Amino acid sequence: MFHGLRDNPSAPERAPAPDDRHRRMVDIKGAAYFLDASQVGICKLSSGCWYSDGIVADHGHAIVVLVEHSRLPDADSAARGWVDGCIHEAAAFRAYEIAISVAQHIQIMGYTAIAHDVRAGDVDLDRLAVLGGLAIRREGGVTNPYLDDRFALAAITTDYELAVDQPLAESIRGARGPGYWLGLGGATSGLERRRQQRRKSHLSKYAMETIKRVEKPTTLIVDAEVPRVPKRASFFERPIHGDLGRKTQFERTRFAFKHPLAMAMLLQIRAMVAQQDGTVIERTSEPHEDAAANSRALKSLSYFFGAELSGICEIPEYAWYSHGDNGAPIERQHKYAVVMLIDQGYDTMEGASGDDFISGAQSMRAYMRGSVIAGMMADHMRSLGYAARAQTNADSEVLHIPLILLAGLGELSRIGELVLNPFVGPRFKSVVITTDMPLQTDQPIDFGLQSFCQDCRKCARECPCDAISWGDKVMFNGYEMWKPDVERCARYRLTNQRGLACGRCMKTCPLNKVVNWDGPLATTAASWLGIHAQWLKPVLVPLATRLDDWLGYGVRNPVKKWWLDLEIVEGRCVTPRRGVNKRDINISHKLDPANQKIAYYNANVMPSPAAHGIAVVPDRKQALAAAKDMESPQAARVRVSRGEPPPTHYSPVITETSE
Repeated sequence: MFHGLRDNPSAPERAPAPDDRHRRMVDIKGAAYFLDASQVGICKLSSGCWYSDGIVADHGHAIVVLVEHSRLPDADSAARGWVDGCIHEAAAFRAYEIAISVAQHIQIMGYTAIAHDVRAGDVDLDRLAVLGGLAIRREGGVTNPYLDDRFALAAITTDYELAVDQPLAESIRGARGPGYWLGLGGATSGLERRRQQRRKSHLSKYAMETIKRVEKPTTLIVDAEVPRVPKRASFFERPIHGDLGRKTQFERTRFAFKHPLAMAMLLQIRAMVAQQDGTVIERTSEPHEDAAANSRALKSLSYFFGAELSGICEIPEYAWYSHGDNGAPIERQHKYAVVMLIDQGYDTMEGASGDDFISGAQSMRAYMRGSVIAGMMADHMRSLGYAARAQTNADSEVLHIPLILLAGLGELSRIGELVLNPFVGPRFKSVVITTDMPLQTDQPIDFGLQSFCQDCRKCARECPCDAISWGDKVMFNGYEMWKPDVERCARYRLTNQRGLACGRCMKTCPLNKVVNWDGPLATTAASWLGIHAQWLKPVLVPLATRLDDWLGYGVRNPVKKWWLDLEIVEGRCVTPRRGVNKRDINISHKLDPANQKIAYYNANVMPSPAAHGIAVVPDRKQALAAAKDMESPQAARVRVSRGEPPPTHYSPVITETSE
């Protein structure tokens, strides 16, 4: 599948890229590092770089992608046997995935580019690594000053002219000196790398095991009252059917991927859909019936492939969509969910406004990584004889938010229908594998987010369309939450003409930080206090939010802006026609909760699953009036304790499905 994406045709016209080769190089290397390359080098091509039996393209430059071998699963984990013999292949696959994305990025800009790996490449990767300053030759092979031979390579050849790197000196020594251990220049420090390597392989690089576990999520979910809803009801699906008008319907086809890098990743995301499910192989070996061992092994495997955080839960019936995209009913298939979070990239988010021309690419990056990880893991689980299906952004039969909560990966936040994690905040996307493999589940967590979000309204203040609630929580379709105005949010994200979609809430959230040994000491201390000294929150939260503003968090950092602002219009890259959002923070912006208008589209006014291709225009006036019917969490608890029925607006519209 990946080989079929390596050499796509170029756009009919070249993008307005700068003539400055150094600036071009920053864009290309930035894209590769954004996609988690360990190291990147660029060199000029000579005839000796091409294999004699390969296809020689009219390309003058090569971009070399180096990916470090992943952390090995522990010796006592079943995952160790699963990956044994393919450590290098996994890194090579990751490097190739990055190379394909970068190659397609260049192709969409109107230049020619081809991705190469060891199996479908026409160039000598070792030679390119030497020329690109990533390796030196030793004993018939190549070695890297930091990684020795624990890495894999891929490359992109192109006619896009770039500034090049110099080869390393043969006598290079002292790479792992004080600068390496301290992470001088902004690199990940040797100390932080060693800390991560020393953790058990079923644990993420973040200390989630130190977070308080609770029996139920910290926000009320009345399980018996949560309605199952069709995918047709989502406000990001409704524009496809014309519910929000023609302009929004058109923009739905491009809103998050009208930048060349975002579009490049979308191509891989779509290609992975066919890999999400498959035939379950009849078990021929000893069955994996130890639930605890299975859970540890799957978590180890997820971290080996590149997930940031993983948890496991049973799937409640309400977490399954009632109907799919075509209106067909969805039956509950599997008992368990393996839930994985993929970081959207702090460095890039630090340089962005949250709703500029890289914001959509941040989502695509996480969706692409997640679809590859879940696709490979689900396929492996089926090969062991257990049904498993990857549930991705492109095609999911389950709602991810309740599963993230139940798998103990975060708490529901003021942002609304979004979970925050204690270590990466809201800066992630999720991917899920549903399965019947016996698994041990995790418990929900409590790190004091409810009291934090009650006092901190920074996301609401910085929302460009005032879609986030300034007021108190309500009960919405069985969930306790700060309910956002999802119609207003969807309209802005879809029709944002000065950027891709929107992630202002993630960008400006005070929990969007780096919490490890390389992060600021004050951030690490604040995180520890927030998690382990929750009794201090009444004092610390107001102080923390003011300090967050005073220290400039949420403001764009120009040092971290590596990308070129480009917009795809009718298949061609142009300078953004309406300009680019350049927001920082707006400390003076306030809304009176009593005067904020939130539209509540309860289950009883959602489109029927049968309304496939039929526009169902939302009645905003009616949705605003529904505010008076919203139940408080306190009232819901009393009502449930009395055995009284749920509000009538919890009942979804279900009719006969369309043909």
